[in-house]
Amino acid sequence: MRTSRTRDRSRIRLAPALLGLLLASAGATAETTYRWVDPNTGGTVISDMPPPPGARNVSRYTTSGSSADERPLPYSVRQASEKFPVVLYVDERCGTHCQEARELLKQRGVPFTEKILRSEEEAAELTRLLGREADLPSVSVGRQYLRGFDAAGWNSLLDAAGYPGRASRPAATRGP
Repeated sequence: MRTSRTRDRSRIRLAPALLGLLLASAGATAETTYRWVDPNTGGTVISDMPPPPGARNVSRYTTSGSSADERPLPYSVRQASEKFPVVLYVDERCGTHCQEARELLKQRGVPFTEKILRSEEEAAELTRLLGREADLPSVSVGRQYLRGFDAAGWNSLLDAAGYPGRASRPAATRGP
């Protein structure tokens, strides 16, 4: 017959093992991306593999999901979004076209920042970037800009930037 003292000792020994398993499972979702300057070519390399000896300017990025529903971005999406970040420009009166633009980006799994133009100064800045008057919604993918929503044009620009055609996870948006 076990005494309560024996059961307490068993629980104490079991607690560190459970804690270890919990920590190991949390680390299993982490993904690491490396960025460095290749010593042979001088070009910048972005990879999920560690850099070779002699690489310069090495940066390491580790991502992990904050919940069971949120997985890290796939490598190809992380690479495209680092090289060609996407910004969606809208205003509060934009309506159906802005919603269609958001849905296109979400369906493709493209992480994007949504910039809501609230002042004349912000609209003037976008006009300066576009080289002519803004037609909302507009999008920037890296240094390329498109005025107005045209699904075919937006898809072409996203394809050229290396974003996958289908979503592998829901896109996260960041506010202005």
